[in-house]
Amino acid sequence: MSGGVLGAASALVLAGRREGSIDPLAAAHGVADKCLVPVLGTPCIEHVLRALEAAPEIGDIVVSINDPAILEGLPTADRLAAAGRLKAFKAEHNLAESVLAAAAHARFPMLVTTADNVLMTPESIALMIAGAGDADAAAAFARKADILAAHPEGQRRFYEFSDDGYSNCNTYWIARAEVLRVVEIFREGGQFAKNPARVINAFGLINTLMFRQGWLSLKGALVRISKRMKVRLVPVVFADGSYAIDVDNERTHACASEIMARRMAIPA
Repeated sequence: MSGGVLGAASALVLAGRREGSIDPLAAAHGVADKCLVPVLGTPCIEHVLRALEAAPEIGDIVVSINDPAILEGLPTADRLAAAGRLKAFKAEHNLAESVLAAAAHARFPMLVTTADNVLMTPESIALMIAGAGDADAAAAFARKADILAAHPEGQRRFYEFSDDGYSNCNTYWIARAEVLRVVEIFREGGQFAKNPARVINAFGLINTLMFRQGWLSLKGALVRISKRMKVRLVPVVFADGSYAIDVDNERTHACASEIMARRMAIPA
């Protein structure tokens, strides 16, 4: 679909946070919300919106955020809104509810990403869509060596599969609305991966044990999860490890800033 008709897919940007909480990174940078934390002088969410705006595969953009008013005055957000391409809605109390509520205002197929995914590019969007092919859903990953080559401090934890270590790239593809039922496993919120009972309930005991023991390849794991959830979920592996580095804290903020400066050939 790369280079296709503008608007072939919509995009959902997740920019919500836990209600009543103050993000440490936002506080450190003196802004009201993490999505406004500047990277090389530009708010995180503006970087993401610029990439989506420049991708010919993407038409409408939906933002799920605690306070839609904070987007007002951001140049890219204002431009997209004026063109009728961007709508912002208040995030719900957990990830699942936020995705389902925002997706009701989007059309499918739909690319899903996060407001801190500042190193996303139109090229990564095209690769994601091409890699997803005719699958029901897809998730983007990068290999450990490629991530560390992009920046040695970019990630410190990896999912260890039998074929390699990986990290996700906060980029997902959902082909049609019926596939959204997979987000139900996140409905209770919290640290899903740290709750063994919820992991086992979602993926099955055997699958969970095989993953924990490192007996499955990335592709093999997603094949087994696909059978469990009755959807075809495929991995899309980016060769550029920088796509797995988002802005979570001061360390990754510095990493993303350095990589972005390198891309722009300016001093960090």
